[in-house]
Parts: sequence; C-alpha cells; structure tokens
Amino acid sequence: MRHHSSSRSYGVPRRDFLRYCAAVSAIPGTAIRAAGTVTAPVRFQDNPFQLGVASGDPAADGVVIWTRLATDPMNGGGMPPEPVSVKWEIAEDEQFTKQVHTGTALAMPQLGHSVHVEANGLRPFRWYFYRFHVGDFTSPVGRTRTAPAEDDHPDRMRFAYTSCQHYESGYFNGYPHMQAEDLDLVVHLGDYIYEYAGVDNRVRKHAGPEVTTLDHYRVRYAQYRLDQTLQETHRLFPWLVTWDDHEFDNNYANLVSEEDGISPEEFLVRRMNAYQTYYEFMPLRRRSFPQGPTMTLYRQCRYGRLARFHVLDTRQYRTDQPNGDHQKPMEGKVFDPQATMLGDRQERWLMKNLLQSQSTWNVLAQQVMMAPLNRGEGEDRRYSMDQWPGYEVSRRRLLRFFHERSIPNPVVLTGDIHLNWVNDLQLDFQDPNSPLVGTELVGTSMTSAGNGGNFIPEYERAAEQNPFVQWYNSNRGYVSCELTAEKWTTYFRATPFVDRPGAPIETKATYVIQNGTPGARPA
Repeated sequence: MRHHSSSRSYGVPRRDFLRYCAAVSAIPGTAIRAAGTVTAPVRFQDNPFQLGVASGDPAADGVVIWTRLATDPMNGGGMPPEPVSVKWEIAEDEQFTKQVHTGTALAMPQLGHSVHVEANGLRPFRWYFYRFHVGDFTSPVGRTRTAPAEDDHPDRMRFAYTSCQHYESGYFNGYPHMQAEDLDLVVHLGDYIYEYAGVDNRVRKHAGPEVTTLDHYRVRYAQYRLDQTLQETHRLFPWLVTWDDHEFDNNYANLVSEEDGISPEEFLVRRMNAYQTYYEFMPLRRRSFPQGPTMTLYRQCRYGRLARFHVLDTRQYRTDQPNGDHQKPMEGKVFDPQATMLGDRQERWLMKNLLQSQSTWNVLAQQVMMAPLNRGEGEDRRYSMDQWPGYEVSRRRLLRFFHERSIPNPVVLTGDIHLNWVNDLQLDFQDPNSPLVGTELVGTSMTSAGNGGNFIPEYERAAEQNPFVQWYNSNRGYVSCELTAEKWTTYFRATPFVDRPGAPIETKATYVIQNGTPGARPA
C-alpha cells in the first residue's frame, strides 16, 4: 500500500531531473546499432536459446523478431562480455525452403545479449517463419504474421489479450488454450512480471529479493520466460505489449514511488533498470529504445481499415494519485484540471491518431479501468484513485472527445484488476440518459489472485449498483476477440484453477458490439 505524507510534492525540479538523467543514462544510443567489434566466433557448451524467440509490433511490411542469448539464464546469462554475431532467417515455410530474408545482428552485452531485428520488405497479412543461429546452435522456429496493408479491409481479424501473470500465484494455464486459437495477434496489457521477493509456501516461488538492480530484473524476466507455456505463446504469434506498474514498482506514478522515503535518485536508478530490462525482453522496435529512466512505449498498430490499436502508457506520465490513493470519494483533487493520466504529449498524440483513423474499430490497449466503478455502500460512494476515476477531468475530456468528434467505435481494453467486466462508457455516468460513447472490456488476470471463481462481496455489490456494468466475473484466464466490419465478438475464456497445471478452458460469456452502436450486449 502507498503511504503519502502531506509534505510530498509531485516530481522533482526539471533541472535536477535532466541533470540526473544525463548522469545515469548508461546506455549509449549507438548500442542499438551494430556498434562494437566482434571477436573470434563464440562456441557454446550449452544452448544459448533457452529463452526462446518472439515477435511483435507487426506492420504491413514487417515485424520485429527477437531472441536473447543466455546459456545460464538464472545466473547472469552465462555469456562472454563481448558482442556476439547472430544470423537470422525469415521464410514463407517452416522448413525454410522459401527464404525471403537473411541477415546478421549483434547481440550486445550492454543489452544483455538481446537481439531485436526489424524485418522489412515482407508482404501484408502473411504468415512467416523465422529462426536464429549462433555457433553450432539454432533457435526454435518462430511463427509471425504481418498486419494488413493500410488500405485493405480484411474480412476479419482475431486477437487475444491478457495481463497480470503473477508467477507465484499459479501456472499460466490460459496460454496453452490461447495457442490452440486461430489468432493474428496477442496483446499483453501489463504486469508481465511482479517485482516482489520470493515467498515460501506459494504455488511457485520467485527467485531472489524484491527486484531493484539490473541483474535482479534480468533474472526475474528470465524466470518468467523459462515458463514453457509463456515461451511457446511468444513463439507462435506476434505480440503487442505495454506495461503497467509491476514491471517496475507497484502503483508508482511518474516520478512518485509507492513508498515514502525513496529519493528521486534511487527511484530513477531503479526505473532505469526496470525499463531497460523490459526492452531487452520484449519484441519492441527501435522507437521504444530506453533513454535512461524514460522510455516511449505508447504507439499505434494498424490492421488495415478494420482496426487500429492505440497502445497507451498510463504509468510513466501520470500525475500522482489524488487523495492518498486507494478507494476514496470523488472529490477534491480528483477534479484538479492539471491532473493527467496520460500526460499532455501522449494525450495529444492519442487524439490526433483517433481523428486521423479511418479504421472501423479504434482500440485503446491500456491498463486501468476507465469506467467509474463505485465500490462503496449506499451514499458512501468510493472509487479507485489509481484508475481513471481518480483523474476525472482527464477521463471526461477523453470521453467527450469520443462523442464530439464522432470517433468510430472506441473500444477500451483494460487489465490490472484481476476480474472481467463489460462496461458501457457514458458521457456522464451520473445521468442514466447520458449517451453511450464507447465500450470497455476488462480482462481478468492470467494467474494473479489465485484460482478465482470466488464470491467477492465488494465487487458483487459494485456490479449491482453501477448500471453501466453489463457483466462481471472473477475467474482467471484471458479474452479472445473476433472483429469484422459488422461486429466485434468477445469471448471471455476462463481456467477453473491455476494452482496446478493442465486446467481446461471454459467460455464464461460472449458479448457483441455492433458497428456504430456503442456498448456490448450478450451474444
């Protein structure tokens, strides 16, 4: 839990912040290019591809393919402190008889020997296969798919999304079922790892203490990526990723830590370590390369004229949570006109891209609940200050923008809360006759909070007393979506347990959004 003192101020002076950024930015921008000198060919005694392969950020003409060399992933990686040359190949078939691109990349030690290849010159909306070679070893064969051409309107696309995969809470039982689906894309909405120290007597145990250093974060990501269900899902589909808080520190807000007594310098060093490791382990483009303790993660991904994904970052740029965080009445600093969830630059970027979008569906892939869920009792109305209702001016401004600018079919994808919700987004939630301007689909966690399916009085009450809530569920799992020009169909997949592997899959509910009609309704 966060504890604020009344003397805490938001952020640090800009001059001090910039000076500190210059001092701690240990990664030169040239590191992402082929800098350095490769020594004699490296020979490995053990497999350097234990962390698998991945792809992401698909475009119509290309995609990022990723790997990370590590012969001993849980003990510093086991790699020599020098660049290693890695060969990569892309083909139209899994046997690589129809190769379309080959090349070499350098796995740099300052980036943990990760490899990010931005493969271009590919054909739109096609499946491709890729692999890497180093020494006498060849990586697993990855499969990926490009996006449709910008002017194309495919008959349909399918994607799944999830979030909140706390390793200690259970096994990632949703991923094997996700692998069996006919998907074009996987979207992860954050809390890919959790930063907490290992705790005994849980389903699984984190290795090491609470993560703060670069080595700590690298080991933590390696532990998660060594889970074969997660690794295999990366291998089979391109991913579109964004973070929430646990990739760094629970409930942080921009430059403000969860806890009192953390100096700005200490906070920024840890954030730099967290952001660098996130980049090292994710199939991200060069545009997201971290600059010390900052990293531009918001971006868009176009699926022709059928869908446009607007990937948001609701952590790095927000002002501090008002009224001391937690659940509070909607009053006081909640209505501060200077408070922001996205920051000015990201908000302007989002609005510009929404205005320019010619896609049928405009998808906001983001982290925290946008609907103002009252969790109090009776007249004691309470709202989460960490979610969009804690930034009510910012929230209403975005919904008003949807409405006044006639943005086509805004659909908000949300993670964070470890529960499923289907919410109508109203222009004014206090007026039952206020127009609907969008739809929010909240995905549950993959594992966080344990087996799930339990009765939670607070949320059962919230589902009943908030008229915009169409459905609520407390199981673990993921969400699968099918988009056509006429409708968006959402399948809420649930695994009945995560405390042991091998759970079956259930579809708890199916909801449909009709093109031009905000709000999801049962199929």
